[in-house]
Amino acid sequence: MTRFAGRPLLNWAALAAAVAALIAVPEFVEIFTLMQFTLFAAMGVLALSLGFIWGYGGILSFGQTAFFGLGGYAYAVSVINLGDSTGAIGIAIALPAVFAAILGYFVFYGRISDVYLGVITLTVTLILFNVVNATAGDEYRIGAAALGGFNGMPSVPTFNMPGNPSMVLDPTQGWYATGGALIFVYVALRLLLRSPFGRIAVAVRENEVRASLLGYDPRLIKLGVFVVGGAVAGLGGALYVNWGAFVSPTIFALSLSAEIIIWVTVGGLGTLIGPVVGCFMIQYLDSQIGTQQTFNSNLALGAILIVFVLLLPQGLIPTLRTLAGRAIAAPSRTAAKTTVAERPAEARQ
Repeated sequence: MTRFAGRPLLNWAALAAAVAALIAVPEFVEIFTLMQFTLFAAMGVLALSLGFIWGYGGILSFGQTAFFGLGGYAYAVSVINLGDSTGAIGIAIALPAVFAAILGYFVFYGRISDVYLGVITLTVTLILFNVVNATAGDEYRIGAAALGGFNGMPSVPTFNMPGNPSMVLDPTQGWYATGGALIFVYVALRLLLRSPFGRIAVAVRENEVRASLLGYDPRLIKLGVFVVGGAVAGLGGALYVNWGAFVSPTIFALSLSAEIIIWVTVGGLGTLIGPVVGCFMIQYLDSQIGTQQTFNSNLALGAILIVFVLLLPQGLIPTLRTLAGRAIAAPSRTAAKTTVAERPAEARQ
């Protein structure tokens, strides 16, 4: 947080590079690869949601896919009934945020420990999976949208230009929308962390007792962090459904919940860029392993997690920052030692 505030030019340059990459990617890749990148960007938003609440709020949620799935289904049902993706995206963000507020109220104000928080979020994900999975009959519909049960909801209308349902986004425009959403969420979370609320959230993560003695309510702060994470995950769900024009109960899968934790762990807990990097890297490796069909991709993910936990416990991005800091500081330390060594003995005495 301090580093971001202290190096504005570097951060503006990084933001400009991200926007330039967003614009340039369609010019250099095929449609299939562009669609893959669009999926990676949608999942990157999901990774940011957990990276934010876990890395800066100290809240480890094993069921972040609950909000991701709610956002996906909320978008699908809303866009079918409204005929316009503009309002459907807003509903996909609002519904998971409200659900996170209700769930978080009972969890945090009930003073449930962190271990039980993980169990509760995991259980909620399982409940949602089974509930949606059991809606296979034609009577299970919301307005014009049939939920479809385990078969899911096919042919979901994708994003259109705001307020103009007749102008549906093509794959290139879909990449711009998804990648732009990823950049927007990252910048928004970064600015939120620089605000008083973000600084208090980090203080609560570090020491709840000390923060409460200073007059802050840790329960309210953690609830706010949890709600923001739920809203971001809901947006990720809408982006995911837009990518595939399909949603099914597998969006609540426990395997995806575990994979998100791997993304954050590999990329670096306590950073925002780390979960995104971990997400892109792991998903790319997963897709490459899937095309080879030589061994199970889940075994590869498990091996990667073990290697990073044992050898790079801080994650990729914090480790690279540490190495870069040492490399930059090394010449100055060497110059200082040389200056001291060249001084006359009398001056040193």
